[in-house]
Amino acid sequence: MNNIEGKVVIITGASSGIGEATAKKLGNLGAKIVLAARRKERLEELKKQIEQNEGTAVYKVTDVADKKQVAELVEYAISKFGRIDVLVNNAGIMPASFLVKNCTDEWDRIIDINIKGILYNIGAVLPHMREQNSGHIINISSNAAYTEISPYSTVYCMTKHAVKNISSGLRQEEAIAGSKIRVTDIGPGMVDTELVSTIIEPEMKAVADQLFSDKSKMITPEQIADAVIYSIEQPEHTMVTSVVIQPNL
Repeated sequence: MNNIEGKVVIITGASSGIGEATAKKLGNLGAKIVLAARRKERLEELKKQIEQNEGTAVYKVTDVADKKQVAELVEYAISKFGRIDVLVNNAGIMPASFLVKNCTDEWDRIIDINIKGILYNIGAVLPHMREQNSGHIINISSNAAYTEISPYSTVYCMTKHAVKNISSGLRQEEAIAGSKIRVTDIGPGMVDTELVSTIIEPEMKAVADQLFSDKSKMITPEQIADAVIYSIEQPEHTMVTSVVIQPNL
């Protein structure tokens, strides 16, 4: 038996990209997967694929920017499996625009999903993990959190720096509390996912399309899923604090 088999894992942003790849791989390793995203049809299809490979999966349509829906997601996972062992905080968007454009609606949305969504999920699962005296929270930030702010995605980079710092602060809080909850921050760079499609501003979209045009130089979602698996499968007395994965350009 590995250190993944039987664990209950919530994955947000599970309908595509890193979330989808992680769900499939963990399902193959015997984890019980709770899929969360906004696109019901994608979740239904992914659940079916996991079950066809003899895995276990359920899903709940969830907008992580809605704290009520996040609370309901966590309660749903508890009702189905009785516990939560791992939260993979993966949901995120990357609308990008220069600050002079004053895209306030866009800023609100990215902060709601990339920062508040992370916090809502942590806040919802943490009491359950504290009660069972075990758990693992994995936040997917970005390599943008480990570098200087890019002038082409200032607000996005800010949100990912926030995720990294949330991970660090939570890790320290749990250490002070003497809990056994593990916290990992994973910072992917240039992954071949749908993230670029969330860019609306034409000038920024053109820059991103050029940057992401050579698929051979990009990281696959499966590689990030492998980093998630590596973090989870470590012995309970071992914590992977952060992993940064980027192309060797």
